[in-house]
Amino acid sequence: MHTDLSPVIAATAQWLLRAYPASGGALADALCEAQARQAVTVAARLRYPTAMDVALLGVAGPGGSARLDWITGADGATSADPDAWRTWVDEVIASWAACLLTDPALAGPAVAALAAGGPVAATSVEFRRLLAPDEADRRAAALLRHPDLVAPVASLHHAQLVARLGPGQALVA
Repeated sequence: MHTDLSPVIAATAQWLLRAYPASGGALADALCEAQARQAVTVAARLRYPTAMDVALLGVAGPGGSARLDWITGADGATSADPDAWRTWVDEVIASWAACLLTDPALAGPAVAALAAGGPVAATSVEFRRLLAPDEADRRAAALLRHPDLVAPVASLHHAQLVARLGPGQALVA
């Protein structure tokens, strides 16, 4: 059993990068990946804030990318798809990450919630590309940060994220 969220973070970030790829070469790919990973990391830590939550995820599994693939019209992503990493994609985390990437009004409070959440506190420096992307970051992740393009994914669990970040919501049980 995994004791951390790294498989889910890696798979979910990979799904976002394949669904909304960077354009502009290797540097753009790296900048887009950094932004996706930061957003997915914040979303994952909000979704699974305790060791018990992570353990339950390891037992139940994250659910996979089938619904996300269907929503985005991904070709070739069927149940016979040989890409085993797709089984580690978490739909809620992908949706929350899409929300964080397209709405700065949610990204700041999300990182702040992690900072107040206990032993795995976050800093704004750690998530700079998510919170304060520069022009190169924006160009690299133009598709990933485009609100209209990611709306079908972001809207899936937007209300849950807003509720999670609402006043009085504890991150640790």
